[in-house]
Amino acid sequence: MGLRRMPWDEWIELDNQFEYFHAEKARRLADIGRKCARTEPEALEAAYELLEEFSDYLPQRYPSLFKRTTVGIDNLLTGERFNIVERPLKEDPMQMAARLVQDDFALLIEKADGQYYLFAGAIVMPGLWNLDERMGMPLSQIHIDHGKVPGFKEKLERGVMSLFRRIQPDAPVQRNTWYIQGLDSMDAEGFTKGAGEKNMPVDNFHYRSERQSVRRLPRTGAVAFLFRTYIVPVIDMVEEPYVPGRLASAIRSWDDDMADYKGRHTFDDVLLPYLDGKHDAQVANGLDVTKEDEVRVYPY
Repeated sequence: MGLRRMPWDEWIELDNQFEYFHAEKARRLADIGRKCARTEPEALEAAYELLEEFSDYLPQRYPSLFKRTTVGIDNLLTGERFNIVERPLKEDPMQMAARLVQDDFALLIEKADGQYYLFAGAIVMPGLWNLDERMGMPLSQIHIDHGKVPGFKEKLERGVMSLFRRIQPDAPVQRNTWYIQGLDSMDAEGFTKGAGEKNMPVDNFHYRSERQSVRRLPRTGAVAFLFRTYIVPVIDMVEEPYVPGRLASAIRSWDDDMADYKGRHTFDDVLLPYLDGKHDAQVANGLDVTKEDEVRVYPY
């Protein structure tokens, strides 16, 4: 699964795209509301807790952007003031929390059968997730029936379930997953994954990475799954040493099921020769391929 320990100051990452994410989330919440962000009764206390955790964390981590107040948190950039203690809240706690961060997130609650169920979330910047379709589902069904993750049942399910059962509040973990998509877009329609025009010009292709974190909330015991999307044009990232060769190697390493899942057939005839050419040019210009492991930091 590629898990690694997550330093506490990396739980929430904010950057120079915060205003874009904030505006897009506000627009989508106004347009589709509960379809992309809501809380079911089973997760209400956990949703309040996540909102409280954000309100404690953000002013400490980003004091120039947020201020803790006696009733909640103020966004110093947008001028928004959030009261998180009044009941009822002015909006669903997941919608309020979504306005504070660039991440999307889901809350999973353990039931008596030992399964973790999705009962709250804010999946506002769409990708492979559709909150409305998956609400109330157990974790395994989300991956197998709807996500159709290759090999999940055979290779990953036991490890994922073990992770969710043993994860502790003071020991969060993170991982990265990635795709190639055909548009500079957060929308699911931007994915080349199994759809879209085949073998677009190379300028269209973007590397889409999701940084995912898993943490147990200390009071309710719910598991908070956060994921933040980053999109970089392939033509920009291949200027970094070793990246074109590494990316081409990773794409070629997929077995047939993974290649189909990630839509390799929609870009391999154009993108792979381009990456090979960029790698060859780097080698011709003196790149020492024997030192690649010393700088193996990106992409994950």
